[in-house]
Amino acid sequence: MKMRVLAGVFVCVLGLPMGAAVAQPCGAVVTFADAVAPTRELHVAVNGSNATGDGTAARPLATIVAAAQRATPGTAIRVHAGTYSGGMFIANLAGTAGAPIWIGGVAGEARPVIQGGGNGIQFSRARYVVVHDLEVRGATGNGLNCDDGGEYSNADASGFLVLRNLFIHDIGSGGNNDGLKLSGIYDFWVVGCEVARCGGAASGSLVDMVGCHRGVIARNFLHEASANALQIKGGTSHIDVLWNRMEECGERAVNIGGSTGLEFFRPPVSQTGVNAEARNIRVVGNVIQGGTCAVAFVGAVDSVVSNNTIVTPHNWILRILQETVTQGGYTFAACGNSVFENNLVYFERADLSTYVNVGANTAPTTFMFRNNLWYAYDNPAASNPNLPVAETNGVRGVNPLLETALPQAGASYKPAANGPAVGAGRGPALVSGDFVSRCYAAEPSIGAYEAARVCGTSDFNGDGDSGTDQDIEAFFACIGGNCCAACWGGGADFNGDGDTGTDQDIEAFFRVLGGLAC
Repeated sequence: MKMRVLAGVFVCVLGLPMGAAVAQPCGAVVTFADAVAPTRELHVAVNGSNATGDGTAARPLATIVAAAQRATPGTAIRVHAGTYSGGMFIANLAGTAGAPIWIGGVAGEARPVIQGGGNGIQFSRARYVVVHDLEVRGATGNGLNCDDGGEYSNADASGFLVLRNLFIHDIGSGGNNDGLKLSGIYDFWVVGCEVARCGGAASGSLVDMVGCHRGVIARNFLHEASANALQIKGGTSHIDVLWNRMEECGERAVNIGGSTGLEFFRPPVSQTGVNAEARNIRVVGNVIQGGTCAVAFVGAVDSVVSNNTIVTPHNWILRILQETVTQGGYTFAACGNSVFENNLVYFERADLSTYVNVGANTAPTTFMFRNNLWYAYDNPAASNPNLPVAETNGVRGVNPLLETALPQAGASYKPAANGPAVGAGRGPALVSGDFVSRCYAAEPSIGAYEAARVCGTSDFNGDGDSGTDQDIEAFFACIGGNCCAACWGGGADFNGDGDTGTDQDIEAFFRVLGGLAC
């Protein structure tokens, strides 16, 4: 087994490079900037002055751009509450690994608002920068734009960016406009942000990545998109999409790949190798509700969609497409060699066109489907999808008994304790924790939630007396295959982990007899 490290995420590679486990157990997201603190502050306020201000709290500057021009490694630019004009352009802002530059709101104050402009804020060739706690709205181009300044071959042009707790919304002029636009960024984290209502006319993405590498998109709320929640294209690779909630996110909620002009790939397309729109993308532990299609693989290879809960896509559950084809001496891989596993798909069959849409010039037979649960809640008999290859260990037509039976905004779709999703996933899960930071079991549940496993009781034989010799005799008889009619319903799987009559079940039984949790 090989190991490689992404930006804040440890990745296990078992043949196909697709496994991921966060560095801290059960769902923590770790960035390069977590263990460092500012050594200097510059203040920005709506009543500040670039002419007479010096950046102190008593004499703040008037604009973020003016503060950025004065910032040195280790500086925190404290933007006080108020509304600031968008259209900012900040070039060559650079901290260091041990002394980044922070730009963001002030604790205890309302988020400052960046209003209007072409791009709300554009960072070009930024390195080791943390942007946090800002609201960006009303820009006619993109909300927050981060790029490499056109240095397409330079992996060091822009990177080590943390974008945290941002609220980006109502962006664009009705066309191909994005909330967060990332171009040529290496090593980045987008964490805890809310992005909504960007673009229009089936164009524009909430988060658009072109030629980006080694990134983590985690625990964000993405909703009301025109085209995509996430667009991942232009040679983008090694991106982990973890624990996000996406609601009604347009044509393709997660678009792994896409269509990019050859001149915009980062790094540039190769005439000697095999190119792809996207490689090594992992979409794990997300809740994806609504949208025309939940997930599209479009010219993507070596990618995985795992342990997601997908609820009521409106036309297709999944698409396999090819939009950028071999041309002009440049070879492009056919979309394929990817995995769809451990996903809980809860859908209305009457709302779908087909389950899976497969387009031309793809390699659908190289996909792998395994351990997914498919349930058409309006017609359980129609829960069998027409997959391009046979699935292994799939669960079909069995009600997962979700906590919220019909889709609604912000709902919990946790499956029932000891229900059909519990322990039915292929283990180990690719991340240590689930959508709500509960640890996945060794044999994980299917879907974004690790469902509860209900242990047995010390009144094993159900006679009303707990922890007696008769309970012990009944338990061991059950392990031997002779469970009494009144015995606890889980039988010899006392610890509820899906394995029956193991040493762990026996240990759990005696812990419960001793008054401890199993």
